[in-house]
Amino acid sequence: PSRVAVDAPGATLQAKALGAVLGDVLGPKRLPMILVESRAVLKRGGAHTARAAGVLGLMKFGRDHLFLLDEDDQIDHAGLEAFLARHGGGPFALFGFTFMVWQHLAEAFADGALDLSGGVLIHSGGWKRLEDKAVDPGAFRDLLRRRFGLTQCFNFYGMAEQIGTIHLEDPTEAGVLRCPSFAHVIVRDPVTLTALPPGRPGVVQVMSLLPRSYPGHSLLTEDMGVMLEPGADGVLRFRIHGRAPRAEVRGCSDVYAPEVAS
Repeated sequence: PSRVAVDAPGATLQAKALGAVLGDVLGPKRLPMILVESRAVLKRGGAHTARAAGVLGLMKFGRDHLFLLDEDDQIDHAGLEAFLARHGGGPFALFGFTFMVWQHLAEAFADGALDLSGGVLIHSGGWKRLEDKAVDPGAFRDLLRRRFGLTQCFNFYGMAEQIGTIHLEDPTEAGVLRCPSFAHVIVRDPVTLTALPPGRPGVVQVMSLLPRSYPGHSLLTEDMGVMLEPGADGVLRFRIHGRAPRAEVRGCSDVYAPEVAS
C-alpha cells in the first residue's frame, strides 16, 4: 500500500484546516454522531484500512457515537432508537460514504420511518463500482429530505494525499463543490493538459498549501470534472463528473463494493 509521511506540525495544520471547513456546517462544538458504518470495519484491516481511516478521521468531530451497523452489517435498530431518543431534537451529525448512506439509510427505511430533521449529514466517496445504484446529487438530497426531513446534506471531495483539504458541497446547489481558501482547482484538457475555462469538462487537478513533509501540493487526479463560474463571494466552484475512462477504481469508499456486488 502507498504511504504518506505526515510530520506532527503538518498533522496539526491538516486537522485545523479540516475542522475549519467542517465547522461551517457542524458548528464549533462536537455533535452527537451517527456513523453509517460498522465498528467492525475498524478491526478488519487489509482492503478496509483506507475506509477505516476515513471513519476515524471524521469521528473526532463527533461524540456519543452510534455505529448504525452491527458486526454483521445489519442495522442496529435498538441503538438507533436510543440515539434519537437522546439526541433526535438536534443538532446531531451523521457521517457515511455515499453508497453506504444510500444503501443502509435511504433505501432501508420508508418515508417517515425516521425523523432526522435535526441532523447534518456529511458524506463522501461517490459511487464508483456501484454506478448501477448511482443517483444524481439533487435526487440524493431530495429523497433524504422527503424520507427523513433531513435538509442539511453535504457531500465533500478530497484526496488521501491531501489530508485536511476537502471541497464541501454548496448548501444551496446540489453537486456544486466549493474550494477552500488554502486550496486551488484546475480542470485540464486530458490530452494537452491545457487549463480549461469554466464550462469545459476535463481532468481535475487539485492543489493545497497544507502538505509539509511530503510532495502532495499538486495532484493530477483521474477524475473528470468541470469548473463553474465563481460564486458571488468569489469562491472557486466545480463539479465532479466521475472517473476518467479506464481509470483504476480507487478510494476508501470502494473497499466494500465488491462484497455488495457479489
